[in-house]
Amino acid sequence: MLHAVVPAGGSGTRLWPLSRAQRPKFLLPLTGSESSLLQSTVERVRRLSDPGRVYVVTGAAHAVDVARQLPEVPGDNILVEPSPRDSAAAISLAAAVIAEREPKAVMGSFAADHLVPDGEAFAKTVEKAMELAESGLLMTIGITPTGPDTGLGYLRLGAGVGPGYQLDAFVEKPDQVSAVEYVSSGNYLWNAGMFVWRVDVFLDELARHRPALHEAVRTLAAAWDSNDREALFAKLWPTLERISIDYAVMEPAAAAGKVGVVPGDFDWHDVGDYDTLGRVLKAADKVGNVIVDASGSGEALLTESKRNVVVPASGRIVATVGVDDLIIVDTPDALLVCPRDRAQEVKAVVEELKQTGRTDLV
Repeated sequence: MLHAVVPAGGSGTRLWPLSRAQRPKFLLPLTGSESSLLQSTVERVRRLSDPGRVYVVTGAAHAVDVARQLPEVPGDNILVEPSPRDSAAAISLAAAVIAEREPKAVMGSFAADHLVPDGEAFAKTVEKAMELAESGLLMTIGITPTGPDTGLGYLRLGAGVGPGYQLDAFVEKPDQVSAVEYVSSGNYLWNAGMFVWRVDVFLDELARHRPALHEAVRTLAAAWDSNDREALFAKLWPTLERISIDYAVMEPAAAAGKVGVVPGDFDWHDVGDYDTLGRVLKAADKVGNVIVDASGSGEALLTESKRNVVVPASGRIVATVGVDDLIIVDTPDALLVCPRDRAQEVKAVVEELKQTGRTDLV
């Protein structure tokens, strides 16, 4: 049985003004159904884990909403970070807590804001990773590329091993020419940030490469069910290094030949911006307009308009005439309009609002 960890952090600034610091994207219904991204992720891992083996790592500001959305997950399995310290701290803490309960458990880590429509194919791929994790490899799941993408990191495959491969190297986000070469070679997968390992193996690697972080999370986990937990968090958590799990553990472990990868031949999307939503959600009409009804009562009237992504979340109707390839997001206190091909730049609006002191809108 897999112990499934779901890191649920970040504010999703490229999905502003729908996603806010107090209600980030993983809490929103952006899946084409009534389920939030977080709920869809937990439902997906439930094919491999019972509720008592599902853990969510989230910030203090979101803990109540997470618990409300996931009533079947035990309260002790919602691990609350006092402040964000990046993925290495979050995932390492979960591994240490699980190790206290089951020292050689197999753990998987799957982000709360990814969209995977085929849950069965996902589960079969994770099972292959679990098989190799039992042998002592730190496993990652790579997505078979559907085309060159410069917005994603890549995984370079090494020699075959069981149902997967040795991981030769993590590769940073490439330029367009390199991305085309990677995909054409057939020897690279997209890095989806999905990990599977035995917790004892992972913690040994953490101790080797980040001893201070290892000592802190083991101390916190040992006190998890005691009255000392809050005091230890206040003392230790602010001292932890801000670093991703890739840089902290996985890249140096891969260089030592200790990381494996299995290909995931399923549809996968990192729901990071409105253009991505426009590509993955079903169009509302025959001309490619996508309406994201995150409020449950939105309404849009699109006349002679094509391929727009419209989020009517203010309670009023959004109407367009003769416009194409736009993002239009209408909320009670903010309206966003921008071309779809500039969706990545929405996060700059959030930065400008912060700089001008409009934190009430962030």
